[in-house]
Amino acid sequence: MTTTLKVTGMSCGHCVGAVRRALESVPGVKVETVEIGAATVTYDPAATAREALVDAIEDAGYEVKDD
Repeated sequence: MTTTLKVTGMSCGHCVGAVRRALESVPGVKVETVEIGAATVTYDPAATAREALVDAIEDAGYEVKDD
């Protein structure tokens, strides 16, 4: 399953890297792109849930906004 998450609080390349590393630490996730304001990932719903992606981003110090 592929999803794009709107991420707030990112302002530089360091932020992009931090969000990418946080998402890569979640089992079953392949990071497609991370840019200021958004992250697109493909994940295996049998291995992880969308909530785990949100938790990883929030644990890294950023916020995910729902539409």
